[in-house]
Amino acid sequence: MNITLSIIYLIATVTFVIGLKMLGHPETAKKGNLIAAVGMILAIIGTIFLHDFEVASINYILIGAALLVGTVVGWLIAIKVEMTKMPELVSLFNGFGGASAMLIGIVEYGNKVGDAMQTSTVIAAIAIGSITFTGSLIAWAKLNGSMKDIRLPKYNLLNNIVLLGLLAFSTYIVMMGGNHLFLIYILLFASLVYGILFVIPIGGADMPVVISLLNSLTGIAAAITGILYGNMVMLVGGILVGSAGLILTFVMCDAMNRSLSNVIFGAFGGDGSTEGVAAVGKTGGTVKKTTASDAAIMLNYASKVVIVPGYGLAVAQAQHVIHELELLLTSKGVDVSYAIHPVAGRMPGHMNVLLAESNVDYDKLIEMDDINPQFPNTDVVLVVGANDVVNPAAHNDPSSPIYGMPILDVENAKHIIINKRSMNVGYAGIQNELFFNQKTSMLFGDAKAALTDLVSELKNM
Repeated sequence: MNITLSIIYLIATVTFVIGLKMLGHPETAKKGNLIAAVGMILAIIGTIFLHDFEVASINYILIGAALLVGTVVGWLIAIKVEMTKMPELVSLFNGFGGASAMLIGIVEYGNKVGDAMQTSTVIAAIAIGSITFTGSLIAWAKLNGSMKDIRLPKYNLLNNIVLLGLLAFSTYIVMMGGNHLFLIYILLFASLVYGILFVIPIGGADMPVVISLLNSLTGIAAAITGILYGNMVMLVGGILVGSAGLILTFVMCDAMNRSLSNVIFGAFGGDGSTEGVAAVGKTGGTVKKTTASDAAIMLNYASKVVIVPGYGLAVAQAQHVIHELELLLTSKGVDVSYAIHPVAGRMPGHMNVLLAESNVDYDKLIEMDDINPQFPNTDVVLVVGANDVVNPAAHNDPSSPIYGMPILDVENAKHIIINKRSMNVGYAGIQNELFFNQKTSMLFGDAKAALTDLVSELKNM
């Protein structure tokens, strides 16, 4: 590798690290993203034009055409995708990353025959890339509602057998040596199938963890291809993505008080959860409805209000009107803040990004551990589209599938207003005890319409 390309890779690596660090705060995230993107562009251009190999001119044309098409498609997706569709888009991107590693492994297999270490790397790229590809596509289908949770009989046993079979078969291919492309295609097919089996039983509140885990696998696949080509910038980039995704996965597991193995093999929630159905039957009591007018009066005379945003807020695209509500209450002297649960929404950080889009002050976003002690001194909690993350069953019902999961303790507030379309269960597939609390008032309706009515009523006071 020539010295100029090495320097470019070093610069790109530094920009990745700086960009990743800056992504940790909303005020610097946009600039951090741009810095990392510039580093990636430098690395791509350097790789194409400063490599040490002889390349036919037609390859430059093909690479240029692919970059052009990819850039246009990516740009169109970026400007058109709605915030509520971001988790699905991230799943697709994870899948594309896995597919890239898978294809690289297939292409390079014939070139690495005879070297056990190189063959192992190729096989790892094919297996992990394939699992990530089909697993991400299944996650995408489940997030957009086109696929329900599927529980095959003895699915844990089946998945474990397939996984162990994959490991054994991969070892066999390496030990065989020689060029056995037919075996590689069998491995490819089995890995694609395992990616499907791995994700289809998982649902409910576990989906953000699965997305984070698939993101980590994408990074690992990229790092493996970096090893394959001896490319430092691919290796470092893959390690950063893989390690960041893995750390986030474990952080989210901690936030749910569940182990990663329990998330992968526990598979609670969704339509097929018998445990969830049982939990529904245990909840009784009466539900107290309220109107926008009564809710506005309660908010208007409160001293401290905490807003709990959930996925229903994102679906209704109500982030701007809830910011308007917050500003209106603040102008009336009310102390307003937002309570953010670590797994709120459909992917890590979903609520933070959604509220940032409507220019909500980041200082008003308070994480679960910091806001929970404040609820006893809160006059009104306004829950908008959130469900499982405020369900007291996590504390009160040992038989509940979410028992032990840390939640936002909104039941400790003096008054609770919950905006929801209906009494249907949430994403985890279990009923919410909070709806039947004597301090709770249900404001039924679409989040955007309900909040708009609230704002209108408050303006008239």
